[in-house]
Amino acid sequence: MTRKRGVCLKNRTTRHLSIYYFFVFCGIGGVFPLLSVYFDQELHLSGTEIGTIMSIGPVITLLLQPIWGLICDYTRKPKTVLTATLILTGLVGMLYLLANDYLWLLFIAGFLAVFQSAIIPISDSISVSYTQKIRADYGSIRLWGALGFAFSAFFMGKISEWTGLKVIFICLAFSLLTGALLVRKMPDSGGEFQVDLRSGLRDLMKIPKFVLFIFATFLIFGPVQGNNVYFGLLIGQLGGSIVGIGAAFLVAAGTEAPFMRLCGPWIRKRGFLLVTLLAALVSCLRWFFYFLEPDVMLVYVSTIAQGFSVGLFIPAALSYVKHISPDEVTATAVSLYSAAGTGLGNWFCVFFGGLLLDAFNISAVYLFYGVMTFAGVCLLGVIMKMEKRETIVGRAEAL
Repeated sequence: MTRKRGVCLKNRTTRHLSIYYFFVFCGIGGVFPLLSVYFDQELHLSGTEIGTIMSIGPVITLLLQPIWGLICDYTRKPKTVLTATLILTGLVGMLYLLANDYLWLLFIAGFLAVFQSAIIPISDSISVSYTQKIRADYGSIRLWGALGFAFSAFFMGKISEWTGLKVIFICLAFSLLTGALLVRKMPDSGGEFQVDLRSGLRDLMKIPKFVLFIFATFLIFGPVQGNNVYFGLLIGQLGGSIVGIGAAFLVAAGTEAPFMRLCGPWIRKRGFLLVTLLAALVSCLRWFFYFLEPDVMLVYVSTIAQGFSVGLFIPAALSYVKHISPDEVTATAVSLYSAAGTGLGNWFCVFFGGLLLDAFNISAVYLFYGVMTFAGVCLLGVIMKMEKRETIVGRAEAL
């Protein structure tokens, strides 16, 4: 009887975590795919202004995530911190409804990022700690986040066509406040949040493959993040509608999950680097394809490529970083990997994408992304040669 009650409790907690991820990513998916479109169509900002506003978040995230980790470590109350940041993110997002001036919008974007930067790392730390404890599959819980993002991006596109784009901020507030209510049903154990960057950095910099791979991640994953900002503008320029933008993000985000499930067997069969290289190559071809300004229907179809490229790159790249890093600095290695792609790479591609949009057009942005990604593919090729050389030397020494 006690065992049965324990199983029911685990199932209930897992269900609450899944629902929580669904609502939180509903908020994110309802706003960020359409935010650049809102700035362009509703407020008539320039490309440079849009790029600057959208690039503030990654910079603040890069700087503040470790601080939020220290706060959670110090208070030992990650659920309380998470609840507060969810509520404040939702409320600050509503300030967009009151602002038209560029400087105010810049301030709101920065203020929003302060609190938003805490949400995903704390949520993931709580969930990973719990799934490890009960030996469950974290991916099956996180999957609901991808579904929430895809669901919200599609339906908010439809609703925005009827009511106007300001509704996306109401969606953000409602979804995150609902998520805040669900936090109390999350498990109490939050695990460790602190990452010691200084102590592990010196050791990692002595590994040439790691340094090259971090740079490759910057070159490959930065454009992926930049595309999330400018993809809506591309579709609009090619004659697509707001509903079409939502549908495209639905397909793009929705196809990532199946490929993430397939990635494990492919890695075991082909190796980390080959899977990562194939994923990067698909991204590269996609950006050059967009540079050619194809028919908008072909752009919609091409979003399936995101499932392959992103769905394979994220788990394969993360696994490789863990594979080549010493056990004692794995957390530092993962932190640097994340900072290279979703922090620094994100900021770089969004900011300079805005400058190119102003100076030329949206095609120039995707040409820039294609060239960057191709350079990243070449770096992965160099790393593969280094791996092969090490294997040959190792075999020779064994003989």
